[in-house]
Amino acid sequence: MILWDLDGTLIDTLEDLGAAVDYTLKVRGLPTHGREAYRRMVGHGVRNLVKQALAASGAAVEDPLVDEALSDFKAWYSAHIDVQSRPYPGIPELLAQLQADGVRMAVVSNKFQEGTEHLIREFFPAIRFAAILGNRPGHPLKPSPEIVEEVLALSGVSKADALLIGDSPTDMHTAENGGIDSLAVGWGYRTHAELAGYPIVDSVEELRRFLWKDSE
Repeated sequence: MILWDLDGTLIDTLEDLGAAVDYTLKVRGLPTHGREAYRRMVGHGVRNLVKQALAASGAAVEDPLVDEALSDFKAWYSAHIDVQSRPYPGIPELLAQLQADGVRMAVVSNKFQEGTEHLIREFFPAIRFAAILGNRPGHPLKPSPEIVEEVLALSGVSKADALLIGDSPTDMHTAENGGIDSLAVGWGYRTHAELAGYPIVDSVEELRRFLWKDSE
């Protein structure tokens, strides 16, 4: 089984996330930030994204403000979640090939559950994921191993037969904490330096070769 991270791994969502943060800051009269700044902020859930953006704009980061800003962010983002977001080139074909070959797959994301489900159903409607799990109330974010354990329990797959593919150290730590193998992709939101020490592929074609290496 392959457990896929979502943002920065399957889909490039950075432009829509950044636009939602920009909206949230602008309505409060706060300065916005560029793509590179948002790239460094994403990956730890939208509450943390909003909190970091407020702090970088010089706002006093207190719970009432964060709660209000998060509400505005989610409302705007939910209405514009797929304006510019698109799967990385080659990913839809790769998922279809894996499914045809009998590889089971799941999505494990720190994005809020409704957004995770929307993007997967929008861009991968033919893929039968064993589980689509995002950030849900009462459940910890990655790198907690809970999301890995939940997928394996739902699917009946052993740790030895599971691989987590993601673009961040958070994903790699999630796999480590869950006792499964991991593989980093170099096309996402983290640099090679940040992923140092982990196996990494830099293109979907390289990933395809890695996944089918035992059958070639």
